[in-house]
Amino acid sequence: MKFLHTSDWHVGKQLKGRDRIDEQRAVLREIVEVAGRNEVDAVLISGDLYENAVPSAAAQNLVVRTLLALRDLGCEVIALAGNHDHPGTFDAFRPLMGRSGINLLGNVRRPDSGGVVRFKARSDGQDTTVALLPFLSQRYAVRAANLMAQTPSENVGAYDQMVRDVLEQLCGEFHDDTVNLAMAHLTVTGGAFGGGERQAQSIFEYSVPASVFPAECSYAALGHLHRRQALPAACPVVYSGSPVAVDFGEQDNTSVVCLVEATASTPARITDVPITSARKLRTVHGTVAELEALADSFGEDYLRVWVREPARAGLREAVSDVLPNALEVRIDPEFSGSAERSAQHRDRTTGSPQELFERYCEQSGVKDDAVARLFAQLSDEVTAAGSEGASA
Repeated sequence: MKFLHTSDWHVGKQLKGRDRIDEQRAVLREIVEVAGRNEVDAVLISGDLYENAVPSAAAQNLVVRTLLALRDLGCEVIALAGNHDHPGTFDAFRPLMGRSGINLLGNVRRPDSGGVVRFKARSDGQDTTVALLPFLSQRYAVRAANLMAQTPSENVGAYDQMVRDVLEQLCGEFHDDTVNLAMAHLTVTGGAFGGGERQAQSIFEYSVPASVFPAECSYAALGHLHRRQALPAACPVVYSGSPVAVDFGEQDNTSVVCLVEATASTPARITDVPITSARKLRTVHGTVAELEALADSFGEDYLRVWVREPARAGLREAVSDVLPNALEVRIDPEFSGSAERSAQHRDRTTGSPQELFERYCEQSGVKDDAVARLFAQLSDEVTAAGSEGASA
């Protein structure tokens, strides 16, 4: 059977205040075209469909229409919640999406209540089993009392054991005569960050080794890390990566979806299909005059600019005049001084809450992963509570 593996769409994500919904629409349209052109039996979406737990109406409309478009192709559509998604909302819409033939899963479930999906591939009738593991945060895997009483290494071990226990139950449904697939949104030890992940929920306290996926698994379709990569294991353990660079830290990543062919008796064959609809991100250096001379060569790329001139009044505006797509303008460290710090201060109100807090910590000289994790946790809880209050 043949399926498409994609993840980390982050629909609704802005870049330095720039709305990218049109780009995201083009990218998802391209993914639908790839699925249709290759007549896949299924599309697996391994989490982070949205950028945040309370997506805008436009973001929700785009994701729902994309899922329906994929289902209209006649293939199975299976999606699970990542750490950016709201699992409760996914499960609330699960019955409705199920009526449309779309399998949506927000929280971890037992195999017999939605944690395992079974279907016959339309192309060859091959029986297929899919084990689903949405994002499992440490605060749900380890009791609060234990977090306080145990050492960090003990907490890491508790999280690792919880993931192992869940996967053992889910993958226990695999059989020798079926194509056995696993979907998960998590960090695998040894995986390389793509550059735009939420660091507080990607550190090694949340990680597990690739060996948690059994040899009986034909393919493990992962989401969470934004770089396309495979981890050594007894079965193919693969991150498809994000199909669009979500931040300048991902500007050198190759955006793809994974086209996979698998049988019950042979190793999965993986083909990377490039996704090219999004605008490229680029970091450039130079004086204002040098940048102006090169402006035409940058095309429609979004730019992060390091200006190689001393700070002066109007410098940022001068760069923006010659490079309208410059979303971030900084003074090269060789020329930086107090004026650069003032510029950072003026920009303190732009960005997501997480970006603002990280910027504040950086400027304050605070480097504490525990503080970042706590802020991410509280931010998610407040956002989720606001969403539930609004729906009530």
